[in-house]
Amino acid sequence: MFYFLYKLLYHPEGVMSFTRLFYYISSRSIFAAITAFVLVLVLGRPIINVLFRKGARDRQRMDIELFPENKQGTPHMGGVLIILGSVVAILLWCNLADRFVQILLGVAVAFGGCGILDDLLKVARGNPQRGMSRYQKIGMQAVFGLIFGLIVLSEGTTPLPGILISKLYIPFYKFPIMDLPFLVYLVFIILLVLYASNAVNLTDGMDGLAVVPALFTFALYGVYAWILGNEKWSDYFLFYLTEPGGNNLYLYTGEVSVFCAALIGSCLGFLWFNAYPAEVFMGDTGSLYLGGIIGALIVLVKQEILFFLVGGIFLLEFMSVFIQDYIGIRLLGRRIFFRAPLHHTFQHRGLAETKIVVRFWIISGILTLISLATIKIR
Repeated sequence: MFYFLYKLLYHPEGVMSFTRLFYYISSRSIFAAITAFVLVLVLGRPIINVLFRKGARDRQRMDIELFPENKQGTPHMGGVLIILGSVVAILLWCNLADRFVQILLGVAVAFGGCGILDDLLKVARGNPQRGMSRYQKIGMQAVFGLIFGLIVLSEGTTPLPGILISKLYIPFYKFPIMDLPFLVYLVFIILLVLYASNAVNLTDGMDGLAVVPALFTFALYGVYAWILGNEKWSDYFLFYLTEPGGNNLYLYTGEVSVFCAALIGSCLGFLWFNAYPAEVFMGDTGSLYLGGIIGALIVLVKQEILFFLVGGIFLLEFMSVFIQDYIGIRLLGRRIFFRAPLHHTFQHRGLAETKIVVRFWIISGILTLISLATIKIR
């Protein structure tokens, strides 16, 4: 909205010349983060109270050792705070005519809606384990990933330059390593979206555990988007592809950095209430929303493989569940870990929840710094 006010009202010598602040991506990113953060803080307490009164609360678990009684009754479905804070900030500060923003908003609505539906079923059935089945959720996410992949890979709908669409890049190397066929890349995108959404969902098992690595991920990809959206910095860091005729192609993803800033602000606001001892859990509403956006973001910024580095915590958590369920229990007939996801293994062995969470944050921060180095070391 404010970007359109700039377009409508700005004149270098007029009384509305201050609206030039609404043009710069840097200033709009700052305003978006602050707006989302403040909005979540303001809405946090009333929404938590509403969730509690409506019965969206954590119930008795079978494993009292891992899920102590002091967490029973804590409202879940707090992801609505993240959704409200980020979406309002995006609508206020992003250029809504930008194709990248439109696609990301569509993905946000789809995955946020999936999470809300799952949590509402849990509330209606009075059991936190009785939402949508695993296969129902995976099926919905796969459909969303398919639609997103078709939009990104089709020349009439993609925001990417045609010659860049099918290129695959890896960290620390400036040139694409391969040109993927349409169907191969489409399957790759679907699997990436499924992985990202479910990895964040599996990581969300302790107070504040998932939201900080997600915040670091948005920060890193926001920096990438800002560089790719600026011809000067794209040239400096060699983030472009030269056509046979000698013209440089750019991604122009600058608006994505404003989008990421809004998510950073909403994640920080949510952490205010979700830090130990949590006053609210994000539930599938928040985890699927964040994971779905991350899955789309890494594809649009053309840094898919980098997510396995910056999102190393998500990878560890996802792989621990995969190894436990499909290799250990189903194939070998025994457990590989004490518990899965991995954070419950450390909890089972007597490590305090706060120590596990903070150590995972530290690891995530270090991985983010290493990932940030890939911008220059290419």
